[in-house]
Amino acid sequence: MQYVTSIERMAMQEGSKQEARSLVLRLLTRRIGNVPESLQTQIEALSLAQLEDLGEALLEFSRPEDLESWLQAHSPE
Repeated sequence: MQYVTSIERMAMQEGSKQEARSLVLRLLTRRIGNVPESLQTQIEALSLAQLEDLGEALLEFSRPEDLESWLQAHSPE
């Protein structure tokens, strides 16, 4: 039986978050074009759950303003 330490668990969670962030940014670029640095910074601050939600929501985006609106409604405070 393998045990996972809390440090290993945190590293795995951070890895999952980085993968989700990378995928979301690639999908956004294909969907709405280049994502401005200011919006990328906001995306980097999202939790894994929020990144997953954004991944679903971006399927409905057709312009950068859609992303801006979503981030305003879901940004961490």
